[in-house]
Amino acid sequence: MFPHKILIATAALALAEATSAQQPPVKVNVLNVCAPSADEQKELSSALAKVPGKPVFSTDYEVARGRSTLDPSTPIPGMQPLPPGAVSAADWVRVRREFPDATLFSNVQYSFSVDSKNMVETLVLRVRDPKDLMQVSVEDSASAVASATAMLSTSTPVSRVKLERFGKSSVALARCSGVEGNPATDQSAYEPIFHAASSIMERYRDANGAPGTGSPGRGNLGQNYDQGESWQQKESVIR
Repeated sequence: MFPHKILIATAALALAEATSAQQPPVKVNVLNVCAPSADEQKELSSALAKVPGKPVFSTDYEVARGRSTLDPSTPIPGMQPLPPGAVSAADWVRVRREFPDATLFSNVQYSFSVDSKNMVETLVLRVRDPKDLMQVSVEDSASAVASATAMLSTSTPVSRVKLERFGKSSVALARCSGVEGNPATDQSAYEPIFHAASSIMERYRDANGAPGTGSPGRGNLGQNYDQGESWQQKESVIR
């Protein structure tokens, strides 16, 4: 026997156990966005009901626009790597408005982005003094085969609703289509939630002065980029 080797092995095992004990456990939360529970449905409905029906803003606002190009060397979780030589870029517009001090929400941010395949519209409302609910976000999208004006001038159904909560996992609901070999999830029970979210998106899209909504003075987002129209000319739509 070799006692010194036994002592070394025992010490190594003890060190490994001590190191393992010091590492905090990893907790993974899996969201069932296709079929949220009854309690989660109530939370989603309750949060959407708290959004002011008639948007009233203070005089403060922020407008930004730009073009972002995805770095193909940077992996993004949940996204397939770009083919060699491929370039992915998107044009976007973002508008933020502040609510009066007495309201539950502190501000709302509307954003619209266009790339070669999709157009995505996102609305985020942030709670002023978060104790449980932190923010509400709703999103819709459409294929880029249509024009920005066509999408923004119609009521595109919301495809995703998400609640960020303080100290808790998120709650989300998304439209889920079937995949090959599996039927689509029956989401008819969630239509009232989707309908409420779509109504909020429609009201706040126009209230935030989204370009291309068809109101006087608002033009096609893509067309305005092509023509080089300055954003200063668009700022008047939210004043």
